[in-house]
Amino acid sequence: MADFTLVIGNRNYSSWSLRGWLTAKIAGIEFDEVVIPLDRPETQAAIAEHSPSGRVPVLLHDGLAVWESLAIAEYLNDIRPEAGIWPAAPKARAVARAISAEMHAGFAELRTHMPMDIRAVRPGRDMTPEVRADIDRIVALWRDCRRRFAKTAAKDDGFLFGTIGAADAMYAPVVTRFRTYGVALDPDADAYCKAVLAHPAMKDWIEAAKREPWSIAQ
Repeated sequence: MADFTLVIGNRNYSSWSLRGWLTAKIAGIEFDEVVIPLDRPETQAAIAEHSPSGRVPVLLHDGLAVWESLAIAEYLNDIRPEAGIWPAAPKARAVARAISAEMHAGFAELRTHMPMDIRAVRPGRDMTPEVRADIDRIVALWRDCRRRFAKTAAKDDGFLFGTIGAADAMYAPVVTRFRTYGVALDPDADAYCKAVLAHPAMKDWIEAAKREPWSIAQ
């Protein structure tokens, strides 16, 4: 049994679970998984057995429950600082935390009209002016981080701050949404999406999502 356990929802639908799971992979920890299917009569009771908030993901370690994806990132950064979950440079780290918090709290129109559904193909659905504004803001954030920080990093693997970190984990579900709904992107944003989708952990998550037996109407 691993020292850590991560409780998550369906891979196909649970964007927050993807964020916590990918951050744990970036941290390089060994962890057991508990997968709780969402939107079922027993879902809330099953989650409540593990999570004080009644939501996923939740990381269990040494008698501690850490819920919320950003808190998981901070906890893993504290115990695995060598993993590079946040950028080492103070300015880059501040921006990485700022854009992660913006993702955590914002982009309600995108979330509502383009829910994560990795298995689906729904080009052009619900492209309202408000959704377009969310998309434009996200792409602008990506462009700014790539220009200011990734291109001057010691190593640039195509991610927001050069190498993959918590900020990329926070935006990984958006990358899947852009693919599901056929969102047209400029070459730079498209290249970033391809870098995220090509990461081995993301490929594992997506393949597992495709094999899941559960479906939720969206």
